[in-house]
Amino acid sequence: MLENKKAVIFDLDGTLVDSMWIWREIDIRFLGKYGLEVPQGLNDKLEGYSFHETAVYFKEHFPLPLTIEEIMETWNRMASEIYINEIRLKEGVKEFIELLKKRNMKLGIATSNSRKLAKDCLRSNGILDAFDYICTSDEVPRSKPEPDVYLHAAKMIDTRPKDALVFEDIPYGILAGKRAGMEVCAVKDPYSQGSVKEKKEIADYYINTYYDILDGTYEVLKK
Repeated sequence: MLENKKAVIFDLDGTLVDSMWIWREIDIRFLGKYGLEVPQGLNDKLEGYSFHETAVYFKEHFPLPLTIEEIMETWNRMASEIYINEIRLKEGVKEFIELLKKRNMKLGIATSNSRKLAKDCLRSNGILDAFDYICTSDEVPRSKPEPDVYLHAAKMIDTRPKDALVFEDIPYGILAGKRAGMEVCAVKDPYSQGSVKEKKEIADYYINTYYDILDGTYEVLKK
């Protein structure tokens, strides 16, 4: 999997950390403050959206007395404490990152989350300094499943797309990595368990935990 690779670019939520669940809770609490309910299928509709794009959607679809900036500030404030105190790394992440650093590989993040929350999360889990660059979808013209965030992350860590390996947990993200011309390893996550077949159809590799890579039991997906 790592043969001939010079860099690894990770998605954050659901890929490095078990955190996909918190946004459902934040949506309920946030909209509830204004007497609003979370419509069915909201998370599916917003899959791949950047932090800013999601705030724009909320502003356009819900009667909120807030600006787009205020919506994002509120979300950052609500989520920060959870990311710092409750969100933890997936199994084997720290050991895998240690292996990559020993190989002198460059590491990047390509996330749809906000930079603040990404840094809060990585810092609280003791791995922030391992990464050469954190790229958010707000930095690029198009969000996942378009390749922009992965191409920009690769550029910022001075790596050609073909030399980078991507780790992703949802089909939109896997597709973004593939469209960027990179090999992609799909990661098991409870949030996307209903999409395992689709994930395996798009990705090059599949893991249940990062220990699968360390002990050589990861799945190579035949095309």
